[in-house]
Amino acid sequence: MGLTSESTGTGVLNYCGLHIEKESQEDKIIALAGNPNVGKSTVFNSLTGLNQHTGNWPGKTVTSAQGIVRFKEKKYILVDIPGTYSLMANSAEEEVARDFICFGQPDAVVVVADATCLERNLNLLLQTMEITDNVILCVNLLDEAKKKKININLDLLSSILGIPVVGTSARSGKGLDDLMAAVKAVTESPTSSQVLHITYNEEIEKAVAAVAEATASEWGGGAINHRWLALKLLDGDEGLIQSIKTNLDYDLMENQQITQKVAESIDLLEQAGIQRDQFRDQIVTKIVKTCEEIGSKVITFEKKEYAERDRKIDKILTSKLTGIPIMLLLLFGVFWLTITGANVPSQMLATGLFWVEDQISQLFYSLSAPAWLTGILVDGVFRTLAWVISVMLPPMAIFFPLFTLLEDSGYLPRIAFNLDHFFCKACAHGKQALTMCMGFGCNAAGIIGCRIIDSPRERLIATITNNFVPCNGRFPTLIAIITMFFAGTLGSPKTSILSAMMLTAVIVLGVIMTLLISKLLSKTLLKGLPSSFNLELPPYRRPQIGKVVVRSIFDRTLFVLYRAIVVAAPAGLIIWLLANIQVDQISLLTYCAEFLDPFAHLIGLDGYILMAFILGFPANEIVVPIMIMSYMATGSLTELESLSELHTLFVNNGWTWLTAVCVMLFSLMHWPCGTTCLTIKKETQSLKWTLVSFAVPTITGIIVCFTVANSVRLLGLV
Repeated sequence: MGLTSESTGTGVLNYCGLHIEKESQEDKIIALAGNPNVGKSTVFNSLTGLNQHTGNWPGKTVTSAQGIVRFKEKKYILVDIPGTYSLMANSAEEEVARDFICFGQPDAVVVVADATCLERNLNLLLQTMEITDNVILCVNLLDEAKKKKININLDLLSSILGIPVVGTSARSGKGLDDLMAAVKAVTESPTSSQVLHITYNEEIEKAVAAVAEATASEWGGGAINHRWLALKLLDGDEGLIQSIKTNLDYDLMENQQITQKVAESIDLLEQAGIQRDQFRDQIVTKIVKTCEEIGSKVITFEKKEYAERDRKIDKILTSKLTGIPIMLLLLFGVFWLTITGANVPSQMLATGLFWVEDQISQLFYSLSAPAWLTGILVDGVFRTLAWVISVMLPPMAIFFPLFTLLEDSGYLPRIAFNLDHFFCKACAHGKQALTMCMGFGCNAAGIIGCRIIDSPRERLIATITNNFVPCNGRFPTLIAIITMFFAGTLGSPKTSILSAMMLTAVIVLGVIMTLLISKLLSKTLLKGLPSSFNLELPPYRRPQIGKVVVRSIFDRTLFVLYRAIVVAAPAGLIIWLLANIQVDQISLLTYCAEFLDPFAHLIGLDGYILMAFILGFPANEIVVPIMIMSYMATGSLTELESLSELHTLFVNNGWTWLTAVCVMLFSLMHWPCGTTCLTIKKETQSLKWTLVSFAVPTITGIIVCFTVANSVRLLGLV
C-alpha cells in the first residue's frame, strides 16, 4: 500500500481543544467519523499505524486520537473523533463529533459506514453533509457483507449522494489506497455542486431560509453552514449556541436581529401547525425516509434473512431464561483458565526474580553497602516489585486476552443487554455493565471506561461502585484463601474447578452489591431517573486471535502492570521501614496492628490482617505477602513453599473458616487501590467524589463483615 505513517508530536495549532501539528499550510486535517462498531478505529489504525484499541462494542472511542498519513508526498493529519449515531448532540460523543466537524476546520470528513447495515449508517452521513460538502463515504466491512450475500452498488450510491464513495475491508487493508486517493481529490478540488441536500416541507424551508439569511448578513460566521445553523436555531439547540460562543467567541443570542428572526420563524411554523416539539421529529423523519429511499436503490440481498444466524444465537445468549446462566458459565470458564494457567508461569517468574534478588544482594555485599541500604532497596523495594510482577503478570496475561476475545467477538454488548434491566431497576445506566466488566482486569481501567456513560449522575454511580468488582490484583488473595480453606481438601483438577466456582460466586456477590449500592446512591446522594440509551448489538465476528493477544498484552497487561509497579515501589520502602524500625524491641508494624486489633476483631479480622490491607493500598497484590511477613516477624516480605505451609501459618495465628470468609468479603468490598483513586481524581476532577468513592465500598465492607462475623458468633458456629 502506498501509505506511510508516524505519530504526531507536540501540537502547535489548537482545534477544539486538540493540539494538531501542521508542518506547512499544505498539510490537511481529515476528520474520521462514523457510528460505533463500524470499524472506524480499525481504519484509523490501518492508515496511521497507531496502536489504538479497537473493541467490538458501541461507544468505545470516547476521546479524539490523531495520527499522520503520508500519501503521494502529501501529509494528512487524521483525527479519529468519537463514534456516534447522529450529530443531534444528545450525548457527549455527539457533541464532540459535531463540534470538531463544525469548528475544528477539517479539510474533509471521512464517514465510515458498516456495509452490513448501510441504511442505518446513512443517517450520520446525511447529517454530516448538512454541515459540510467535503465528505467522503467509506463503506467498510465489505468482506462481512459478502459473506452475508449483501451487494451494494457503490457507483450508484456515489451518484445519488454527489460525493466520493469508497469500499474497504480495513481489517485486511483492502481499499485504503482508494480511500486516500478520494481524500486527496476532495481536499485539492473545488466542492461539487451536486452534493445531495435534504429538502424539507415548504414551511420548514421558508423558515430555514429566513433565519439563514439573517445569520449570514448579521454575523457571517466564517466557514459555518448557515442553512444547517438555521435548522439548529429553530430546533432550540442551546448546546450549539454555547459551542459557537466557546469556539468562535460570538454569542448569537446577543444579536437582536437574529433572535427576532428566529422567533418570527418559529411563530410562522406554529401557525402552519408545526409546534416546537414537533420540529425535530419532522427533521429526523425526513432524514430517515431519505436513508430508506437511498438504501432501497443501492442495496440488494441475495439472502433476505442475512442476519438469521446472529438472531438465532441471540435468542439463546440474550434470552431471559438462558442469557444469565450462559454469562455465568463463560465467566466461570475465564476464571478457571486464568487460575489453572497462571500457576506455572507465576512460579517460574517468582523463581527467576528471587534469583535476581540473590544476585543483587551479593553485589551489595561485595560493595560493602550498609545493611539498612540493602534492606530498603533489596528486601523492601525489589522484593515487593518481585511479588507484584510474579503474582500479577501471569493472570493478567491470560485474563485480558480471554476478555478481549469476548469483546472482539461481539459478546460484551450482549452482557450489557442482559444486565440493562437490573441496572435500570437500580436507577443506573445499562452501560455500567460494560464498565463493570472492564473492572475485572483493572478497576482503574473500569473508571476510565465510565466515560461512555453520558449522564454525569450515572457516570458517578458507575465510578463509585466499580470497586465492588474485584480487579486482577485481588484475584490472587481470593484464589489463595478459597484453595486453602475451602477447596484444598480435594485433589486436582477438582481443586481448580471448585476454586473457579467459588470465585464466580464471589463475583456474583460483587455484582449484587454493585446493584444494591447503585440503588442506594440513586435514592440519596445521586437522586435521579435512569436515562435510556440505544445499544446496537453488533454482528458476531470471528476474533483475530493474533491481534487480540498482542493488543491485550501491550494495551492492557503491560499498561496496568507498569502503573502497579510505580505505586508498589514506594510501598515496599514503607513496609520495610515499619517492620524494621523498633521501639522497645517491638516493630512499628506490631504497634499499629495491636492498636487496630480490637476494631479488626469486630469485623472478623485481626490487627495484622487489617494492617496488611492498609499497607496494600498502593497495590492489592501485596496484601498476602504483608500478612506473611507480619506473622513470621521476618522484617521483609517472605515467600512460603506451598499453600499448605501458608494455611498452617494462618491457622497457627488464629485463623478460622470465619476469618477466611471475612478476609474474602473485605477484599471484595474495601477501598480502591492507589492507582484507582488517582484515576478517579483525574476523571471526576473532584476530591469530594474521590473521597466518596473511597468511603462507600469501605463502609459497605465494614458493615457486611461486622454482620457476618457477629451473626456466626451469636449462632455459635465458631
